[in-house]
Amino acid sequence: MNRGQSLPPSPSRGSAPPLSAPQRAPLADQVIATLRQQITSGQWPVGSRIPTEPELVEQLGVARNTVREAVRALAHNGLLDIRQGSGTYVLATSELAGVMHRRFAGTDLRNVAELRSALETAGARLAARRRTDADLAQLDGLLARREAAWESGEVERFIDTDQSLHMGVVAASHNEVFTALYADLAEVLRAFLRHDVGKTLRPEGYMDHSRLLEAIRAQDAEAASHEAASHTAEWSRGAL
Repeated sequence: MNRGQSLPPSPSRGSAPPLSAPQRAPLADQVIATLRQQITSGQWPVGSRIPTEPELVEQLGVARNTVREAVRALAHNGLLDIRQGSGTYVLATSELAGVMHRRFAGTDLRNVAELRSALETAGARLAARRRTDADLAQLDGLLARREAAWESGEVERFIDTDQSLHMGVVAASHNEVFTALYADLAEVLRAFLRHDVGKTLRPEGYMDHSRLLEAIRAQDAEAASHEAASHTAEWSRGAL
């Protein structure tokens, strides 16, 4: 090095590299975020068909290619199901739910029954201990919807309302991790319920859930867990 030539300043020990100015997210990422919000918030429920591509283009004010890219990304992540000639449907409420659905699709239903029994039994026990008056009002409403769906004879409507009631029981546990896990497994559990119910609602297949709510209302944890376990007892004993 020539005399008089200065060395470049060396960074101080432990100093972080300079920050770069934040960049605006690409338009497709913004559309993905918007569509994901519609799904996770429940505005587009699981099983529902989302607006068509032209409708999304008009609503969002973006190019058709941007909408197509966003929809494909969400389908790749397991949130949407693109059905040629039919439309695009909501498959799951989160990426993890989509992974769960794909991972356990076609698994032995007895295994799913045992999982459901474990989750719902524990959820009912905790709900009986922690439920609030607001929880009870919510559960009463969900039970009424379930009973009305049974009376209607509409299978999918009944499946939706039965699943919502069980989700409400787990939510009344006030354990956020437990509730999120159950929600992420919802489609796996729904597939089991759909198989269990069959194509028609038969009188012999009806299960009274009012006793479960009565036990939760009375804060009887043992009775609540017993009632929840009874809903899948036949499967847990190995019935097919």
